[in-house]
Amino acid sequence: MPEAISRAQDVATPHRIVIVGGGAGGLELATQLGDKLARRGELEVVLVDRSPTHLWKPLLHEVAAGSLDIHTHQVEYIAQARWHHFEFQQGELVALNREAKRITVGASFDIDGVEILPQRDITYDTLVLAIGSVTSFFGVPGAEENAIALDTMAQAERFRRHLIAACMRAQNKLGEQAAHERPQVNIAIIGGGATGVELSAELRNTAQVLRAYGLHQLDPVRDVRISVIEASPRILAALPERVSVETTKLLRKLNIDVLTAERVTEIQKRAVLTASGKNLPADLIVWAAGIRAPDVLATLGLPVNRQGQVIVSQTLQTEVDPSIFAFGDCASCPSRETGKPVPPRAQVAHQQATFLFKALRHHLAGKSLPEFEFRDLGSLVSLGRFSAVGNLMGNLISGSLFVEGILARLLYTSLYRMHVMALSGFWRMTLDTLTHWLRRKTAPRIKLH
Repeated sequence: MPEAISRAQDVATPHRIVIVGGGAGGLELATQLGDKLARRGELEVVLVDRSPTHLWKPLLHEVAAGSLDIHTHQVEYIAQARWHHFEFQQGELVALNREAKRITVGASFDIDGVEILPQRDITYDTLVLAIGSVTSFFGVPGAEENAIALDTMAQAERFRRHLIAACMRAQNKLGEQAAHERPQVNIAIIGGGATGVELSAELRNTAQVLRAYGLHQLDPVRDVRISVIEASPRILAALPERVSVETTKLLRKLNIDVLTAERVTEIQKRAVLTASGKNLPADLIVWAAGIRAPDVLATLGLPVNRQGQVIVSQTLQTEVDPSIFAFGDCASCPSRETGKPVPPRAQVAHQQATFLFKALRHHLAGKSLPEFEFRDLGSLVSLGRFSAVGNLMGNLISGSLFVEGILARLLYTSLYRMHVMALSGFWRMTLDTLTHWLRRKTAPRIKLH
């Protein structure tokens, strides 16, 4: 194994913080630490991620529907590291040696499978795990083989290409069949959470735009059938019932089939089978039914829960090693109010990244650490250009406030802009917003190739 990437043996060498995972929380934390501390030489910050680029994960459904071009929204880790005074190492976490305080990062390969970087060790003084989550198929036969998940940009792009191909194939069948046997494209979305719901609305818009650009002559409502299949009694089960009810109404107005209390038992190549006996034809199948922690966490010698998440205290430190922190979807942190784990949501990762920036400064100074307290600000669900719904919570609101329409869409958009501002600052965020607005005025509304 190549020599470890380690600090020089010098008493003046700064404390090294290694962050594994460049998602919303991990990249925001690395950027804050780099800007405020590493640039002054107070510490070294190393960010590790298996991908060379970052995209805010809640945008993946827009990539899959073709309404967002990843090349205009992704962040290059190397460039971000250069601008914000941290180091980037590409590779996937494969092992941890707590005694030696080092992690092993797997080799990186190019698109032809040629090795770019070898497997290597990286030493740390403080380790932060923020590797997010992956799709859970719950052991459903055929799900992993026949359905497309939306964990990565590559998966979202794969679905988009399959969608365009399916529409073009159906277009070629027009005129060959009787009117009552018009070709159809059947899209089944397994899971009625935020990802599944948002994807269904974006796909309805995509079908309309693809026809406008002449890629198919299918009726975008009658011939492109979209179904959301949910095992629970209602979609968006984690949100207030009113949000679920109003969203269901909006989806049905868009001629999207909402099937609740339907547990999927098998995924075939072109069909979805349910426990009630339904056999639903499907040309494209998306699995958005659940998440779990990455398998590697269970191999690190750290305590994990039944979902594979690293168990941490309210300081976000692991139970067995105070020099190892974990946050975001890969960690199970108890709520100060209820004692139950905080939910795996983007706003949790954002709040924990902000908390850890302060807590790590206490850690470096040898002071006692504060405890993380999650403030639920509510949830918003985007239905693309059609609408948005959600509920707001917070200090200025007593209880929960239901919002929909233009206000909800503006609030939803602001969540992403807050993420961009955390990575780039206010003025770059403003310029980025203007740039994307101009691009949308001069480019096709859907990525067509």
